[in-house]
Amino acid sequence: MTPTSITSWGFIAAVCLMLGCQRSESSGGQSPLVVAAESAAAKRHPVVIRKPPVPQGVPTATLDPHGKPVSLQCSACHRVRAANATTAQSTDLDEFHQGLKFAHGQLTCISCHDANDNYSSLRLADGRSLPFTDSMRLCAQCHGTQFRDYQHGSHGGMTGHWDLTRGGRERNHCLHCHDAHAPKYPTFTPVAAPRDRFRPVVSSGVSHE
Repeated sequence: MTPTSITSWGFIAAVCLMLGCQRSESSGGQSPLVVAAESAAAKRHPVVIRKPPVPQGVPTATLDPHGKPVSLQCSACHRVRAANATTAQSTDLDEFHQGLKFAHGQLTCISCHDANDNYSSLRLADGRSLPFTDSMRLCAQCHGTQFRDYQHGSHGGMTGHWDLTRGGRERNHCLHCHDAHAPKYPTFTPVAAPRDRFRPVVSSGVSHE
């Protein structure tokens, strides 16, 4: 085969390769790697955040005829009683709030609770009202570092799979570990270390070298 014929065959092969690429692009529109990635993403299982314990009112230490505890909604009193904007510690609380531990920096009640809604909802820093079920947004506006770590999985408990292509994941809400009125996590004494099955090796003082 002459050099001229080799060059001709090379040119024909290049043209065929170009046509093949154009055909694959026009037919599929995506490379096999992109298709595989999208297929894996489509199989990702959901991440579910457990519902937070939403307050059902203030307990009254009484039971109804069925033996269930009776609670009083916040608006029952605050509809006719103006909010005290200076309440910032437990000693300022009275009546139904007695016994409530309040230790949350220099915040006051109306820093988080919406007094315009008779305390039936929460209040963001910009004044917007927020339902109790969406309280994580309220926490995140001040605790940004913790929320960032929470989004990346290094803060807050969870069960399930790290690899969402293998299964779903269930995560805790802030209120499952923190008291909204006293969010500092309580200190505790750690349990003893697990007992090792093997006796520890006592060093003879002789170097292994």
